[in-house]
Amino acid sequence: MRVVVIGSGFGGLSAAIRLRAQGHDVTVLEKLDKPGGRAYVFEQDGFTFDAGPTIITAPALIDELFALSGRRTSDYVRLVPIDPYYNVRFEDGSVFRYGGDRDDVVRQVREWSPADVVGYERFAREAERILDAGFPLIDKAFTRFTDMVRVLPQLVRLRADRPVARMVARHIRDPRLQQVFGFHPLLIGGNPFDTTSVYAMIHALERRWGVWFAMGGTGALVRGLARLLQDAGGTLSLGADVAEIVLDERMRRATGVRLRDGSVVPADIVVSNADVATTYLKMIPSSARRINGMRRWDRTRYSMSLFVLYFGTKRRYENLAHHEILMGPRYEGLLDDIFRGRPLSKDFSLYLHRPTATDPTLAPDGMDAFYALAPVPNLKSPTDWSRVAKPYRDAIIAYLEARYMPGLSREIVTERWIDPRYFRDTLGAHLGSAFSVEPVLMQSAWFRPHNRSEDIPNLYFAGAGTHPGAGLPGVISSGKIVADLVTRTA
Repeated sequence: MRVVVIGSGFGGLSAAIRLRAQGHDVTVLEKLDKPGGRAYVFEQDGFTFDAGPTIITAPALIDELFALSGRRTSDYVRLVPIDPYYNVRFEDGSVFRYGGDRDDVVRQVREWSPADVVGYERFAREAERILDAGFPLIDKAFTRFTDMVRVLPQLVRLRADRPVARMVARHIRDPRLQQVFGFHPLLIGGNPFDTTSVYAMIHALERRWGVWFAMGGTGALVRGLARLLQDAGGTLSLGADVAEIVLDERMRRATGVRLRDGSVVPADIVVSNADVATTYLKMIPSSARRINGMRRWDRTRYSMSLFVLYFGTKRRYENLAHHEILMGPRYEGLLDDIFRGRPLSKDFSLYLHRPTATDPTLAPDGMDAFYALAPVPNLKSPTDWSRVAKPYRDAIIAYLEARYMPGLSREIVTERWIDPRYFRDTLGAHLGSAFSVEPVLMQSAWFRPHNRSEDIPNLYFAGAGTHPGAGLPGVISSGKIVADLVTRTA
């Protein structure tokens, strides 16, 4: 069959590679000049900046994609383990070096709060149980309510109704340690105080399989997957901006897609790796959306957005690790401001990415490449980014310079930033959400936008907004779900 995939993010590439391995004629249409979607790459003044995801976990899911075509990951990209996984820094000067050495993690917990050692070990065991029960569901479709009913007993046993933060606090008393072991939902666009405790599996997933980095940056992994698709006989077309999905409304089926230039690409199957809300609202007429109408998307909760500052320095900051989590003065209150769509707060917490700690080739000799990422409200917030972006950038630089990076403002030789407008205008994300649909319990599994459209049976979805959700393991698995559904229904 002829398959058209809209978008070349990890979900789209995963679906395309699998569908090509099944023998389908696969064409991926990407509106930008490079593949990757949110995993775009900015290159300027000799520096390479990954625009989006930088944390790779569960590398076996990547290996599986290459193995489908009889290849090895190492033939296309080199993945290396990172340790520590993260330095988590607090404003009182304390630093938790969270890595793969379990004894060292327990030692640090004991130094910070001796009474929490037993609690941490209980939390880690519970996270392992959640991983064992939940991870096998990551590549299973939830297109029918009976799929949900089947796993309800497991979800009840796992207490999926509890948010991650409450689960962590049940075991650990120290407020800083609660943040160290509870921040992970932010990596997939979730508020730890709202996101179901099923996502505590991320802690166990990292402990079991580590945290990895693609040499050359995440963009090198994107390029490897794109080349794998093409080597297997698939087609990748860049600069191909899809305006609408062409429908035979009488048959309730997609017959292809129409590009902005007016040309039509015919298809028997359409897979959208574009934002799921945008796909329904902008690419499909309302007359064909009996279930996925405007009311559904108005009632949906969307993840936060991001402000990301990319900068290169003419010196290296060897005191900083590859991944740094910089906790600000507030935690729950700041997250409440962000996820409730309030005006932009003056304070922030940051994820500071320094890939040149692992791969110096991403910057000129003797220099460093960074990005500083701040979670911010999506465009439901009344924040005027045309007015506040530059002052916000200045505040971040001043904060980093005062606390972690002496002389930073004098050392910067190149920079750029993105804000929620980039996610809306360049990436097509509804409300400028950086992770699409928020991963709360009532927007998970069957309650999440389905991988197969209820309105158009030959339209499928891969990516962060559908099941199982954001993060590399999730979006890669969404591609597997799509390929399995196509095989099942073809």
